Amino acid sequence: MAQDSKRRQHNSLMERSHMKTIQPRKQRKILFQAPLHIRFKHFSAPLSPSLKASHHVNSIPVRTGDTVRIMRGDRKGSEGKVTKVDRKKYRLFVEGVTREKVDGTAVQAPIHPSKVMIVSLNLDDKWRSKSLKVEVVKEAEKPKEKPEERKRERKKRKPRKTPSEKAKTPRKRKMKTSTEEKKGTAEIG
Repeated sequence: MAQDSKRRQHNSLMERSHMKTIQPRKQRKILFQAPLHIRFKHFSAPLSPSLKASHHVNSIPVRTGDTVRIMRGDRKGSEGKVTKVDRKKYRLFVEGVTREKVDGTAVQAPIHPSKVMIVSLNLDDKWRSKSLKVEVVKEAEKPKEKPEERKRERKKRKPRKTPSEKAKTPRKRKMKTSTEEKKGTAEIG
């Protein structure tokens, strides 16, 4: 019986998540063995509030030429253009974000795409700009609900009685019906 409830719970988790498994070992395997066209989708980063408002999209995959702001780590707050995207290692390289090697040479520091926010988009690619325009059209086609329909009338609650008011009112006793009296007499007698 307990196994059935665990199985149901597991199946409901599977329906909600995008992964096919809940085992971390297998999730890492899926992530690191993913083909490049699926890895591209893992490079999604949130858009800045102004871009969200103009394009009606929360996140989009980062590409070379996008300007990003770093949101986490030692370099938090710095902005720059994405110079390179390494899909094999799941890392971005941003202009001006470097670290110094032991011999003194500067090397670009790798950054994970989940730690950045896109500030401006590179719309040189006609397919990318077209996909963003399609999203805007879909939003406009949705019928808007009237705010009056959403509001529901709430039932007014009776105010609670204070302890002094409770003491004043006598309790109502439940009267036995004739069938209950007969049962009670049959049990006693």
